[in-house]
Amino acid sequence: MGVLNYVQSGRAAAITPSDTVNIPSVSGGTNTEGCILYVGGTGVVKVLTIGGDQVFFHGVPAGTTLQVRVLRVFSTGTTATNIVALW
Repeated sequence: MGVLNYVQSGRAAAITPSDTVNIPSVSGGTNTEGCILYVGGTGVVKVLTIGGDQVFFHGVPAGTTLQVRVLRVFSTGTTATNIVALW
């Protein structure tokens, strides 16, 4: 597996947090490489990382890009809004 560089993203899509469904791949289907997140509205973001960790990011300010590769944003525990997946 090569090194991914997410300094500049080429694709983006608004996501709906879910406790059961992962963020799809940028081309559709299964997302195994993850994506990073832009958070448009302040709050808490609970994610599942590509390493299988469930993590809460507390106090995320509006306009933040989380530089963590994630597979899922959980609806339970996430209060931030306007979350966009970046690939």
